[in-house]
Amino acid sequence: MVTLRAITAKEFADYCEYFVDDYSRDIAANQGHSKERALELAQQTLEQSFPQGAESQGHQLFCIEQQSELIGYLWHSIQASDQSTYIYDFYIFPKQRNKGFGKLAMKALEQQLTGFGINQIKLRVAFSNQRALALYQELGFVLPATTCLKPLPSSVNLVGFWRRHLADCLATVSIS
Repeated sequence: MVTLRAITAKEFADYCEYFVDDYSRDIAANQGHSKERALELAQQTLEQSFPQGAESQGHQLFCIEQQSELIGYLWHSIQASDQSTYIYDFYIFPKQRNKGFGKLAMKALEQQLTGFGINQIKLRVAFSNQRALALYQELGFVLPATTCLKPLPSSVNLVGFWRRHLADCLATVSIS
């Protein structure tokens, strides 16, 4: 059984360390920013969302546990205006993956949310994250639109950006 519980102040410090590293890599890979700029943007995201740390209002950050062992994190924010929640981060530790814990954590969140009158979960997932896409589709998520990105010549790190995305494209296209 998987449980979701509010993060403690000490755990929040550990989460911040993980999040800034992970999200900055995502920003650099998917938005073409330098590593330094991506680190700044990731840190800003945390500071804006959690100005009072773990006790901040408006966002909920959970520890995902399996038999009292920390196995991941789930960060979301309820949008009462449209009876939805937005998942900002959902992370299962690598050694805990492929055990069904991600699916159980999402189902636990769904159970909590229905008690609050929430009828929709929203999130963003990178197209290159096929494992996450498969999980979300299995759980009934639909893809209502696709966001496209085109860096302009004045963009920072344009060559590296396109090299990474060309590699992603080639990895997903089979050539006969």
